[in-house]
Amino acid sequence: MKPTSRVEVRRITMPPGFAAGWHVHNGPVLGSVVAGSVHFQVEGRPETVLTAGEVFHEPVGVPVRFDAGPEGATFLGYFLLADGEQPEIALVGAVPVE
Repeated sequence: MKPTSRVEVRRITMPPGFAAGWHVHNGPVLGSVVAGSVHFQVEGRPETVLTAGEVFHEPVGVPVRFDAGPEGATFLGYFLLADGEQPEIALVGAVPVE
């Protein structure tokens, strides 16, 4: 389990159809969709479409895909961070579909 000393909250808006692609974070990310929709997938699990009011969890170090739907998306992301740590994101190559 990762020690957490603070939580940074960000409101993020993605334009219609924006594809963030497969990525990983340096800490767990929790969030909720405020408006629009996203195609959300954690490596090894089926894709889910999330809409306003639904929540998500991006595990630390596990590839996830979080792409805006046709109407775009706004969401709140809660980044759990250790003392002195900043949120980071790293793009990864395509993850094979099972």
